[in-house]
Amino acid sequence: MNNLIRKPSFEPAEAGFEYLGIDARQLKPGERIEAATGARELGIVVLGGVCSVRSSAGNWDAIGRRKNVFDGVAYTLYLPVATEFTLTAESGCDVALCYCRAEEKHAARLVTPEEVHIEIRGGGNATRQINHLVMPAFPAHRLLLVEVYTPSGNWSSYPPHKHDQHRPPAEVDLEEIYYYKIDKPEGYAIQRVYTHDRGLDETLTVRDNQVVLIPEGYHPVVAAHGYNVYYLNALAGSARSMAASDDPDYAWVRAEWREQDPRVPVVRAS
Repeated sequence: MNNLIRKPSFEPAEAGFEYLGIDARQLKPGERIEAATGARELGIVVLGGVCSVRSSAGNWDAIGRRKNVFDGVAYTLYLPVATEFTLTAESGCDVALCYCRAEEKHAARLVTPEEVHIEIRGGGNATRQINHLVMPAFPAHRLLLVEVYTPSGNWSSYPPHKHDQHRPPAEVDLEEIYYYKIDKPEGYAIQRVYTHDRGLDETLTVRDNQVVLIPEGYHPVVAAHGYNVYYLNALAGSARSMAASDDPDYAWVRAEWREQDPRVPVVRAS
């Protein structure tokens, strides 16, 4: 397996990162996760099913309502540093625990689907849906979270963009992970990760429940024809911003977009 492709469970150091780690679990009814955030903030994204959380920062019952990521918009629970918690699956439950090193303590907060800002981005067969779960304006230290839906045959993260230099407001330096779900088990996506000098230049075949690491460089995605592709993005770095810069070789395509794909949005909050 390419060293940019991982199973969805690792600490930052295992990925060569400074901030981001993930622990994704598929739980049976009644199963629990007992843990503490320690020196990390945490975003719990309910990918499917229903769970409850008891914590030293508050309690939340019956979080979640979609069957899977293609059945609606996420519930996201933010927990701050120094929080002990127990997550209990009320039904079969698919959850992603996105950890990020943090030094600031912010209030715990549940983000419901109705609070999620849904953006339709791009045009033509580069149309995709962005669900902003934890935005730059959200009161957290570093963690940012979005869900992205790319319909069958479409391109995403396109034109290719990067965020590996701290030169705000045009661009900030962010680590990023892509956690993939495909709507049929045999489906796949293709992701390229490359730098301008081609010191890094990888083309990856990515399948359901795999993570792609983005340590630097441009990172476009295409969904295989016949398969809708979802990925959960976690980002963190030098500033609470999503600022990125396009690959100048491909930025011209923006001017060619005339209409958006009518298949988008793929999911809605209601």
